[in-house]
Amino acid sequence: MSDPQALHADSTDAPARVLRLKRGEDRRLAAGHLWVFSNEIDSDATPLTAFAPGALAELRTQRDVFIGYVCVNPHALICARILSRDEARPVDGVLIERRLRTALALRERLSSAPYHRWVFGESDRLPGLVLDRYGEVIVGQIATAGMEALRDEVTAAVRAVLAPAVLFWKNDSAARELEHLPQLAYAAFGDVPDTIEVMEGELTFTAPLAAGQKTGWFYDQSANRARLARYVPAGARVLDVCSYVGGWAVTALRHGAASAVCVDASQPALDFAQRNAQRNGGSVALLHGDAFDTLKALAAQGARFDVVILDPPAFIKRKKDIPQGQAAYRKLNQLALGLLVDEGLLVSCSCSYHLAPAELVSAIQSAARHSGRFVQILEAGGQSPDHPVHPAIPETRYLKAYFCRVTCEVG
Repeated sequence: MSDPQALHADSTDAPARVLRLKRGEDRRLAAGHLWVFSNEIDSDATPLTAFAPGALAELRTQRDVFIGYVCVNPHALICARILSRDEARPVDGVLIERRLRTALALRERLSSAPYHRWVFGESDRLPGLVLDRYGEVIVGQIATAGMEALRDEVTAAVRAVLAPAVLFWKNDSAARELEHLPQLAYAAFGDVPDTIEVMEGELTFTAPLAAGQKTGWFYDQSANRARLARYVPAGARVLDVCSYVGGWAVTALRHGAASAVCVDASQPALDFAQRNAQRNGGSVALLHGDAFDTLKALAAQGARFDVVILDPPAFIKRKKDIPQGQAAYRKLNQLALGLLVDEGLLVSCSCSYHLAPAELVSAIQSAARHSGRFVQILEAGGQSPDHPVHPAIPETRYLKAYFCRVTCEVG
């Protein structure tokens, strides 16, 4: 493991240099977007190669109009990200602390419980930073060279705002590769536990931390899991596909389901799902395997369910993956429809930003036509409000969830 301190370049010590845009390249930024692409830079006037990864700069137009303070990464397609638009407010620990307090105020209005996404990158004006709160444990992820250079300032601000027992940097996301950053996991302070505890409504969960997915839990689906309550019929048989540690299944059991089956490719995740079901007064059946293969096997056995929940990982991570990903969503939904009873409920989700909401609807409808089923969309959900959408940055809106009534196509 590399020394995390060796990656830190203190970008707040020296005056910011100027990074200049080409003529006419300020329109999107003036409309509120925070990303600057390398082909928008006047490389003759201000060559990107002159900047160290994570360096601070003043972004200016060709006419020398101040746009904002940015963090620069000369090695990335998104070569700069705006952190401050106030020329009198440069980027420093004071600014970061203010942003953290503002972000926390929103989450504390949403819920008094200390379990939420505290910072959601660009939507909280801290591009490249994610902080999730699990009581006294904060789990952070840094995805950009600029935020990596500000890591010590973020750590100090976390202490100042919340003074938690633990701050664990779980910097193992693939997004770091785009910024030429290594994958690292280490404690900024405190003793890192093996597991995290989560409260969601009346339910409590345990999830793995270092060995878990993302930061350990998926807060973005909390609002959608809450929506599930109104749709679960008493005594329902539930299938939770790509279940991770059982958030959907345990929620369904709490709201009247008689049984639940969890399907996941990770046996440790399934073990946590059983543990979570038991701590909330229930039990789940576990099926370890590939989602597609497992659904085919269930169909061959004649299995039927009243509720099927599809919450797969992103099938489309880059634009070039779109055709293959669309086919995967259609296939998964078609397999699910084949397992549903008449008037069953399908919850179909996608966390792929590159799959537009209309395209997921199209995948569901195409699957229905091929399955001889009729689908009615009852409700559409998105990411929970602790994952706010930046109105100028469509990339911050990524999660889709459709609650669908499924009947036989007759007449």
